[in-house]
Amino acid sequence: MDKFSKTCSVLHFLLITCCLFGSPSQAQNNCSGYTFSDIKYSYTTCQQLPVLNSFLHWNYHQSNHTIDIAYRHTGVTPSGWIVWALNPARSGLSMIGSQSLVAFVNSTTGSIHPYTSPISDYDTTLQPGPLSFPVPSIAAEFTTDNQMIIYATIQLPAGRTSFTHVWQNGVVSGNTPQRHRTTGDNMRSSATIDFSTGTTSNTGAAGTGGSRQRNRNVHGVLNVVSWGILMPVGAMAARYLKLFKSANPTWFYIHVACQSSAYIIGVSGWATGIKLGTDSRGVQQTTHRNIGITLYVLALLLRPKPDHKYRLYWNMYHHVTGYCVLILSIVNIFEGFEILDTEKKWETTYIGVLIFLGVTFLVLQAFTWFVFIKRKVVGHIITRAYI
Repeated sequence: MDKFSKTCSVLHFLLITCCLFGSPSQAQNNCSGYTFSDIKYSYTTCQQLPVLNSFLHWNYHQSNHTIDIAYRHTGVTPSGWIVWALNPARSGLSMIGSQSLVAFVNSTTGSIHPYTSPISDYDTTLQPGPLSFPVPSIAAEFTTDNQMIIYATIQLPAGRTSFTHVWQNGVVSGNTPQRHRTTGDNMRSSATIDFSTGTTSNTGAAGTGGSRQRNRNVHGVLNVVSWGILMPVGAMAARYLKLFKSANPTWFYIHVACQSSAYIIGVSGWATGIKLGTDSRGVQQTTHRNIGITLYVLALLLRPKPDHKYRLYWNMYHHVTGYCVLILSIVNIFEGFEILDTEKKWETTYIGVLIFLGVTFLVLQAFTWFVFIKRKVVGHIITRAYI
């Protein structure tokens, strides 16, 4: 066999091997190709949900307006819980008002525990209770490949087949489901679904659509520009430009312009944050909020006149709080990146901005010391000359 034929044979073997070993994985990820362990569970329609490794299978029975569903959540541990819920309100684009099916493994008995739970507020611990529509049957299964599945039959509210549905997961402590994460995919796990046609459409973060995501982005951009860029630039202008006598009082106006602009833009960012909080009742970002409030309090500084008796104390206060504001601003911006769960490139870009500002600071600091030492030496020489 010549060299070319051997090469073709090897490539052919590798291609067959990839197909053989790739097939199970593809079948596993193919929603319609999944086979349930119990043959009584068979579904004609299924959707791979966009986030949280979840799948929804169902049969719609037009004759009695019911659905049989199987909600599958992959990659779950025995210490986790899963939820699938319908919001029957026509404007129901959030978790509030959702009627949920819950399942988790009872740590005492070791068996999986499925039940229904109406959600009336964000602080709920998914307590058992009847739903606003009948659920004739509910069961659950925890498989050997770390999947948790809820099976149920639901009597849909009359006159409709299209609803908002929500799915979530979290951890269980003491056989009580704890609150789910309020960042990333857990805030994007909702969509609209029509059980008769099988059509779905994503509604975005926690069901509030693209407008909420835009508000989150605007909030982030405004605060990065104000607290994360303008504030440090204004501080550097005050610290280094006044070294030059020709820059007086220009450095002061630049400093005031940067800090005032930062504060005004920051207020706009704060306003969008309040709007986000209003739209996300029960979702509290305590650390981020508290740091933000602290920044606004520290930034409200009244500057006395140069000859005022309290000017010395104000200068000390101004310097200390100024550095605190800069440090807290950067910390809070990275806290915001984590909350927004943005693409890594935005965080990387801001890190690049910080590196640039840091290098500029070091260069200016070195130059300041050079000028200071030079002036001191020259002053010393002049003094000795007169002596």
